[in-house]
Amino acid sequence: MHSRRDWVLGSLGLVAWQEIAAAQQHAHDAVTANGETRLETLDPLTARDVAAIAAQIIPSGDGPGATEAGVIFFIDRALATFESVKREAYRKGMAEINRQRLEMFPQSESFASLSHERQIELLHSIEKTEFFELIRTHTLMGFLGNPSYGGNRNKVGWKHIQFDDRMAFEPPFGYYDALPGGEE
Repeated sequence: MHSRRDWVLGSLGLVAWQEIAAAQQHAHDAVTANGETRLETLDPLTARDVAAIAAQIIPSGDGPGATEAGVIFFIDRALATFESVKREAYRKGMAEINRQRLEMFPQSESFASLSHERQIELLHSIEKTEFFELIRTHTLMGFLGNPSYGGNRNKVGWKHIQFDDRMAFEPPFGYYDALPGGEE
């Protein structure tokens, strides 16, 4: 005989599985036939600039960077779903970056079109802003987060930090069970 508690817990489990299945379907649907992910929130020009900023935060070099991890797709998906309240912060933050860019480099067309050195110079001028902290946080999340959220493509971030991706982890046998003084 099942109790009401069993029924409620079972229903919550069903709801959780439905949410997980919906999120996985969303990720699957976002991929086009040629394997590229479509942007949901960012326009192409803004996406190029955000991707260039992320690539400066985690550059490719001694290992994979934000570009290889597909961080831009994580950020775009985050702004479409669980971080949708941050869309306005991105709009205002990117407008401020473009204003600063034009002030510093009047002939430039976009952040992404700047040379590496000029991108770094511009980022130094905004690194104390709330927006820079937001985009830095999203970049790190996209590089190291679960690939099901749109970033960390092919688990490059996890491989780079040598994270062992397992379904479950077990402590070493007896390690936590040992009594103080070595008695078991």
